[in-house]
Amino acid sequence: MEQSQTANDGLRVVIGLGSCGIAAGAQDVKDAFVNALAAHKVEASLEDTGCNGACHREPIVEVYQGSDHWTYGGVTVKQVDEIVEKHLKGGAPIEEWTLQKGPLAPEVEAFFSKQKRIALANCGVIDPEKIEDYLAQDGYVALKTALADNDRDKVIAEMLDSGLRGRGGGGFPTGLKWKFTKGATGDQKYIICNADEGDPGAFMDRSILEGDPHAVLEGMAIAGFATGATAAYIYCRAEYPLAIARLRIAIVQAEERNLLGEKINGSEFTFKIKIKEGAGAFVCGEETALIFSIEGHRGMPRKRPPFPANSGLFGKPTNINNVETLANVPWILRNGGAAFAAMGTEKSKGSKVFALAGKIKRGGLVEVPMGITIREILEEIGGGSDTGAPLKAVQMGGPSGGCIPAKLFDTRVDYDEVTRTGAIMGSGGMVVMDETSCMVDIAKFFLDFTQKESCGKCTFCRVGTLRMLEILERISEGKGKMSDLDLLEELAHKIKETSLCGLGQTAPNPVLTTLKYFRHEYEAHVESQRCPAKVCKPLLTYSIDADKCTGCTLCSRVCPVHCITGTKKEVHVLDQAACTKCGSCSEVCKDDAIHIE
Repeated sequence: MEQSQTANDGLRVVIGLGSCGIAAGAQDVKDAFVNALAAHKVEASLEDTGCNGACHREPIVEVYQGSDHWTYGGVTVKQVDEIVEKHLKGGAPIEEWTLQKGPLAPEVEAFFSKQKRIALANCGVIDPEKIEDYLAQDGYVALKTALADNDRDKVIAEMLDSGLRGRGGGGFPTGLKWKFTKGATGDQKYIICNADEGDPGAFMDRSILEGDPHAVLEGMAIAGFATGATAAYIYCRAEYPLAIARLRIAIVQAEERNLLGEKINGSEFTFKIKIKEGAGAFVCGEETALIFSIEGHRGMPRKRPPFPANSGLFGKPTNINNVETLANVPWILRNGGAAFAAMGTEKSKGSKVFALAGKIKRGGLVEVPMGITIREILEEIGGGSDTGAPLKAVQMGGPSGGCIPAKLFDTRVDYDEVTRTGAIMGSGGMVVMDETSCMVDIAKFFLDFTQKESCGKCTFCRVGTLRMLEILERISEGKGKMSDLDLLEELAHKIKETSLCGLGQTAPNPVLTTLKYFRHEYEAHVESQRCPAKVCKPLLTYSIDADKCTGCTLCSRVCPVHCITGTKKEVHVLDQAACTKCGSCSEVCKDDAIHIE
């Protein structure tokens, strides 16, 4: 007899529809579920959620029924009908496809077991477009309690006790920042949420805003109450359309329930939030440049003091925190500052969100307790390299950070310990490199980014980074001199010393750290005109090993410039003069006959 499930059975299908899930095909998977549920006459609640952090397993589909829960990873449109027919209708989960019992279960356990989720607690759990889901997770309880107590000093004391440091890169104590703004004199004060996430390989803020926007709004409102601010801006880059859309929905929902707006929850506290879309200038992540941008000016940093806490937006006292910092605030007030401070190290409390990108097996978003080692994050949680080659380094802190070599992977995730390596904690980006990565090329990539993003106000930042980039380009082409290495270091220190803002002061870090830890690679490029990682094309030579070539013709068929000739089952010949070194031939050769030197 045909079985049928009904919505009353509590059958729920939840699909991860963050940007990463959508990019992996989650919207098509959802559409397929709509059709399959109708075709099989299965009644189930079809719901959305944000990313749970396991971006490497998207699209992710979760099935809930009563107390039972199954997670399917890497779901394709072709699998949907079978999941509906066998599991939702027939009651038989397809265990080999699930992440709890399937072949991927051990690595999923490794990915999540060492995490401590506070800022990400609701991401992948709630529907970010339904305030009811957030309220069910004790949402806005912290704000209501703070307003009922009506004690701003108590809120700031909890933040100071928590030891929360700014998660945007600077690491300044959040409670102290709030205290300064509270003590400033002004007829109007502002709160700004810095969501101008511009680091290559970073997506922490985007995922939080897409997956749990109300946590950020609640954190902002609490900050406003504590400091005496009644107006706020979220400065979010326009390249995050889904995050912005969900923020707009969340703001309207909160206002409808009197959790934002006039006299919140029956109190005397009024707090209104506006969204300002940034045009994508990396320098606007610097708080004074961000303020100028909101005011309608070109985003350029200004000298401090005065600091924003005293004279910020429109010349009024202003408190600026980034997305992750604010997302921690409701949890801290609900659980107490001491509970947050109980995690981490002496000077780095709580948990930290990191985006794992680059050559990493299990890429995605993780939240780990401070004090964990870089090795634990990359090898145990991230699973090591996705190529099978040994890990070589990790870039921490984005373009403003530095490359930490594998020999220092036992460094703890702690603001001071990371800084001692020459890198910085930054906002949480981790770009992973293995032995196939060229460190000269990596340094060139990040410096090219910061050089283009320089606002041009400081001569050494504007011109000095360009000169450094030109030297790196010469080295990667085999035209460098040993004296260039000393010149790179000299320019780097001058730029750090004379630049006005953090962009210029930290732009040389990738070059300085790669010179410090991988100088032998620079020397190989200069002295031997050789790229040890075989990445820099001008230094490569392709040839065909006559003893291995079987004449399969694959290489000649994929060569875009037809520089490989030969007939079937005969040794092929490669014309060096015509070769563009694209690497297509080596990718398809099954006999390892393409030699690269």
